[in-house]
Amino acid sequence: MRNGQPINIGISEADRQTIVDGLSRLLADSYTLYLQTHNFHWNVTGPMFNTLHTMFMTQYTEQWGALDLIAERIRALGFPAPGTYAEYARLSSVKEVTGVPKAMEMVRILVDAQEATARTARSLFPVVEAANDQPTADLITQRLDVHEKTAWMLRSLLEE
Repeated sequence: MRNGQPINIGISEADRQTIVDGLSRLLADSYTLYLQTHNFHWNVTGPMFNTLHTMFMTQYTEQWGALDLIAERIRALGFPAPGTYAEYARLSSVKEVTGVPKAMEMVRILVDAQEATARTARSLFPVVEAANDQPTADLITQRLDVHEKTAWMLRSLLEE
């Protein structure tokens, strides 16, 4: 029981906790990816400046909206959403970048970060399906579509 009112949505507390653990990792990956993309938007230079500056803005804006959806799903399942840099650093599989990489290295880093976030989302499916949690399955399906498509678009920039 949380907040004095039991949650009875047809998913056990243990299953909800397992799902929230996965969603918390997804939120951490997503926030780290958001911050990385926004950082690159600010700091990109070179001949591809305008293209990448605009592309990164589109990506971080979409990512920002996704953070709320993930956090609100965690709350709907009855648990607090992680919301500190320390928690995100502990939970995220997306590696933090130091310094300011060159433009095409930024693209490579973002491909890796998009794919890492997709892997985290995909890893949730077994427990979500076992718990019959369609709203979370829908959310992670939507996130997978975005991350895989964005990784493809970024990867396309690396072709010669």
